[in-house]
Amino acid sequence: MRQKSAKQLFAALTVLVLMVATGCALAPRASDSAGQTRDRGGSSGTAAEPGATAGPGEPAPMPSDVAAGLRPYYEQKLHWVKCTSGASFQCAALRVPLDYSQPEGKSIELAVLRLPARDRAKRLGSLVINPGGPGGSGVEYAAAAPWVVSKPVIARYDIVGFDPRGVGKSAPVDCLTDKQMDRYLAIDGSPDSAAEQNNLMKEARFFANGCKARSGAVLGHVSTEDAARDMDVLRSALGDKKLTYLGKSYGTFLGATYAGLFPQRAGRLVLDGAIDPTLSARALGLEQAKGFEVALRAFIQDCVSRKDCPLGSSVPEAYRTLDDFLAKTDQTPLKTNDGSRKLTQSLAITGIIMPLYVKEYWPRLRTAMRSALAGDGSRLLTLADEYVERNPDGTYRNNSGEAIVAVNCLDRPDLKSVAQAKAEEPTFEKASPRFGSYILWGSLSCAAWPFKPTGRPGPIHAKGAAPILVIGTTRDPATPYDWAVRLAKQLDSGVLLTRDGDGHTGYMQGNACVDRVVERFLIDGKPPRSGTECPEG
Repeated sequence: MRQKSAKQLFAALTVLVLMVATGCALAPRASDSAGQTRDRGGSSGTAAEPGATAGPGEPAPMPSDVAAGLRPYYEQKLHWVKCTSGASFQCAALRVPLDYSQPEGKSIELAVLRLPARDRAKRLGSLVINPGGPGGSGVEYAAAAPWVVSKPVIARYDIVGFDPRGVGKSAPVDCLTDKQMDRYLAIDGSPDSAAEQNNLMKEARFFANGCKARSGAVLGHVSTEDAARDMDVLRSALGDKKLTYLGKSYGTFLGATYAGLFPQRAGRLVLDGAIDPTLSARALGLEQAKGFEVALRAFIQDCVSRKDCPLGSSVPEAYRTLDDFLAKTDQTPLKTNDGSRKLTQSLAITGIIMPLYVKEYWPRLRTAMRSALAGDGSRLLTLADEYVERNPDGTYRNNSGEAIVAVNCLDRPDLKSVAQAKAEEPTFEKASPRFGSYILWGSLSCAAWPFKPTGRPGPIHAKGAAPILVIGTTRDPATPYDWAVRLAKQLDSGVLLTRDGDGHTGYMQGNACVDRVVERFLIDGKPPRSGTECPEG
């Protein structure tokens, strides 16, 4: 496989993680919008199928089932400005109600960015993209469009990303200062004693209280259902009668939720790295822990086949070396070159997890482990910082680490106490000796959450929706392949595409077969036969 650029690798890292060291999409950041010039015109060109769109810059025709209080939102026009992130990028703000049950009340604004279709004469409409998380910035993801979406798709669609409510520049959730976030991510995520367990619960309460104090009312309205309803308002404002969508990782849950709410307005949806909506937080965490173990084994098998593997020359030896290393860091964190920061066990695990998402990062993990085994945790700390999007100066690029907790706690919390975590720990440790406890105890944040959950796990059928393409990768570390199989079966119109390979998600990951299938579906509207398999490479 051709070596990927740094931007390609960043654009590939989409994730849903239910643990203390939370992650999200690591896409290149869109530049700030200072100094933008006004462009109040809409996109030019007339849409062919599937972009049964309104005129340029006009909202789509009003669906008959839209409540009267929501009509002003659906009728709004987006006022685009040129973004300094690139000559072709345009930015806008979408107004949506804070509470859909009270649309006449307070409203909030969502940040939106688009890259207009290159071939205006053959433009098909808008392709809305979401990188995952929850907490991933769709604005940043769209700014990375050339590494996220293939050229034939960019030619025919406006590529549109939005920061979901609570994320990035869209009424962002705020919980901790940067220094407090450093402490939160470094605490012992697999407590061995009652004192460590109580400290973890204390930190969970501190996090939750900080969110309530610093975020206000929006904290109770950042669920996936809220975001899916926002996406329908966005669809209308973009002028599309139906939503065309690419969602990765958590973005598949967002897309499936949309299809369940608005099946008649669901157009060509691609759900890549799928999540099974029937799973509880416990089941999601347990199966994700297993997924990371599968990915770790693939890395170890590759490592020991090389002469320079720092873990050893055989799989059993490599596991022993790694387990001994993690046990030692639990007792004595490693020194790093970042001032007073040390590599704790939690940060070490985060640094190990990060390269498992993209196979091209495996050499970095080998190098980082070699340094760490020699007593220097700097390289693993750098990987951990990249995962949580921490800058070298100690600031965080965005609020993804806070938003992911806020959304998950509304969508599907089920860990309520330290006692429950202790009871579950043997099951998680058996399923995943390296990651199980870490993922389990990370869900403790929701036990102290100030708002009651609004979501409930359950199947999504989306009866009446057009064919929905679901992509699963056989050795995906974050969203196990079985989740894609289950989602495709649940959806009345689900079509399963399998990518045999390593890493997270399938489209634009170096597999030409997957890319061709997605392009044909998005451009020509022709889904593959369900069960189609794309071999590795």
